[in-house]
Amino acid sequence: MDTNAEMTSSDALDELPDAVAAAAFRRLVRHLRHRHDAQNIELMGLAGFCRNCLADWINDAGAGLDKAAAREVIHGLPADEWKTRCQTEATPEQLARMAESVKRNAPGH
Repeated sequence: MDTNAEMTSSDALDELPDAVAAAAFRRLVRHLRHRHDAQNIELMGLAGFCRNCLADWINDAGAGLDKAAAREVIHGLPADEWKTRCQTEATPEQLARMAESVKRNAPGH
C-alpha cells in the first residue's frame, strides 16, 4: 500500500471503539507531557505534527475550546508556561526539516 495514499472508508482505525481510541489518544498526550525533550520542532521535522497540532485537532473534532485552552489540555499547563519551561530555540536546520516534513502531510492536516 502507498503510505501517502488517502485512506479508504474501510480504514480499520474507524472501526475502533471510541473508548479505545480515546484511551490511546490520552496515553499519547500523557507520553508527550512526560517527554519534554521531544521538542515540537523535532516532532514537526519527523512527523509533520506537534502538540499544538493535537490541540487544533481536538477543536476540529468538536472540543469547542479557544486556542489557548486547547493547548493547555494537551500541554498540561498554559502553553506560554510550557514554552518557558520546556521549549528550546529552533535551529535553522530544524526549521528547514520541519518545512520539508510538512510538505508531505496529507491534505487537511
